[in-house]
Amino acid sequence: MGRPFALDPLFKALTVLPGVGPKNAKLFERLTGGTKVLDLLWHLPVDFIDRRYAPKLGEHPAGKIATITLTIDRHIPGGRRGLPYKVRGYDGTGHIDLIFFNAKKDWLEKQLPPGGTVIVSGKVEAYQGSLQMVHPDAIGTEEERAEIETVEPVYPLTAGLTNKIFRKALAGAIEFITPLPEWIDETHKSKNKWPDWDKSLKAVHKLQKESLLSPAHPARQRLAYDEFLSNQLALALVRLKQRRQNGRAFQISSDLRGKVSNALPFELTGAQVRSMREIDEDMASPLRMLRLLQGDVGSGKTVVAVMAMLNAVESGCQAAIMAPTEILARQHLESVRPWLDAAGVSYTVLTGRNKGKEREEILHRIASGEANVVIGTHALFQEGVEFADLGLAVIDEQHRFGVHQRLALSSKSKGTDVLVMTATPIPRTLTLTAYGDMEVSRLDEKPPGRKPIDTRLIPHEKVEEMVGALKGQIAKGARVYWVCPLVEESEKLDLEAAEERYDKLKAHFGERTGLVHGRMKGEEKDAVMAKFANGDIDLLVATTVIEVGVNVPEATIMVIEQAERFGLSQLHQLRGRVGRGAAKSFCFLVYGKLTNSAKERLKTMRETEDGFMIAEKDLELRGGGEILGTRQSGLPEFKIADITAHGDLLAAARQDVQMILEKDPDLESERGQALRTLLYLFEQDQAIANLRAG
Repeated sequence: MGRPFALDPLFKALTVLPGVGPKNAKLFERLTGGTKVLDLLWHLPVDFIDRRYAPKLGEHPAGKIATITLTIDRHIPGGRRGLPYKVRGYDGTGHIDLIFFNAKKDWLEKQLPPGGTVIVSGKVEAYQGSLQMVHPDAIGTEEERAEIETVEPVYPLTAGLTNKIFRKALAGAIEFITPLPEWIDETHKSKNKWPDWDKSLKAVHKLQKESLLSPAHPARQRLAYDEFLSNQLALALVRLKQRRQNGRAFQISSDLRGKVSNALPFELTGAQVRSMREIDEDMASPLRMLRLLQGDVGSGKTVVAVMAMLNAVESGCQAAIMAPTEILARQHLESVRPWLDAAGVSYTVLTGRNKGKEREEILHRIASGEANVVIGTHALFQEGVEFADLGLAVIDEQHRFGVHQRLALSSKSKGTDVLVMTATPIPRTLTLTAYGDMEVSRLDEKPPGRKPIDTRLIPHEKVEEMVGALKGQIAKGARVYWVCPLVEESEKLDLEAAEERYDKLKAHFGERTGLVHGRMKGEEKDAVMAKFANGDIDLLVATTVIEVGVNVPEATIMVIEQAERFGLSQLHQLRGRVGRGAAKSFCFLVYGKLTNSAKERLKTMRETEDGFMIAEKDLELRGGGEILGTRQSGLPEFKIADITAHGDLLAAARQDVQMILEKDPDLESERGQALRTLLYLFEQDQAIANLRAG
């Protein structure tokens, strides 16, 4: 079955609405991110204007929006150009001047006839001892009072759209809202006193009470729950489909693991042992593993991944590890090589850089099964890469790979287990929205012997002093990262700031200064990074391209300029580039103007190095959408739900979905059919395709 007919009106183009032509349809699209009636309806008001306040002028309503009944006394044209046109009115308790600029006299005399009674609404201001209202928002007759004395919602707008145009289109859109079959469990719905879907959506737009702006209002809660329910149901269906494609039971490696354990120069932490146990249980069961391994920078994810890969290899299969960039894939090779060598396991690397004959040879080693372990970038996804028998796929830095890519990689073989690693600590609620289809293991302990990083705040005026101090440190062999500020989402301006800083530092430190930025080609970046890693460069100036992955244990100093412009999670990721070796490391947060929220962020950075605590704090300060920079991150963007305000509803939706799918995994029941409508409403088409594919 396709999309239910009941939803067709909501999926019509915006141009069916009053006042929306091809020209301003583009503005609406920029505002709502979509071209359908539904996209407009998901755009909720953020404030309101209450025109029901109707005082007498004698009550001095200055500074307030008010609706006032006036008798028009006289018109006072401005005379010279540039002077306003005034219309004086009174109500028996006082008088007020209505002020108009560039006014048309005929029109004003028609609207506000001397001696006539009118109703005006707008902001009342005190000016030179008397009251005035500049350009009233509404002028009408006694018969039109009910239309004027209303509560008006105020919407976030984009340049070129006014509230008036927006509300006219919206009034048309509201007409398209019709009742839909109920997908929420009746007991749950009545316990929370939630209205029906259509009534909720109308209520938040018609906004009769201020409380409707609050995330806690039943109508807003209902809509947030709908959105979470569709998100969790979609993820659960992906998981169900994955699980239905039979997995396989691997034997848990003892022989190969023993060899690697003997070669390790350190003891495993309690968290590593616990995570390995959780992975082993998944891999030993015949169901497919889909597990997320979350751990801060330096918490030892790679060892855990290698131990899991040995399960597959000892069972006679292959394992693959995929990184988001060429440089990280090569770095993985460096870290895992000694362990794989110790176990006598064969391996190969495949990235976009392998061409021609060399590539053919690598592909042959993968397809024949000669390579037990394959390390690569997303080149591993591509057509033409055939595995002899892929048992386990490990995906690194997950938030670059969405649900679709998880499906693509694991479909390279029947029943491939998937382990995803991320060094970005994600708050628990966000973990559910992005990885609701996965089990989660957390590495929440630092390996023994890691020294804390000394984090200091430096006002911008003291940068020159700091440059002087760095000279002494570099002379002693320190290597320094210098991260330049983010400039208004513009790579070009980011680059200018970085180049300017690079020139200044090069004047101090000479040729042993390097620069990397987002506009460089992959090979150029890699070459500069390699020089820094080898010690041919002492000081590396960078835009945030160094956030993920690169491992230079000799780097002990991180300078972050205009640190107040970065989010907490980003600052934490950047700081994690140092403190990887035995020497003491420093992180200098250079700040300019501080808002309250920026003060909080920098204070948190000074107080803790616990990535999970930092992620929770970041969520509290900034809300869900920005935590990982949603657009790059593969995290879902919610239209109505607010992760911080509605977090408890998310957990409830997850439980609800588990119960639904136990009883009705194909969504065939009456409620199941309604839930299919919900999935279409929130455009979870991938989930519907999974249902069909079964």
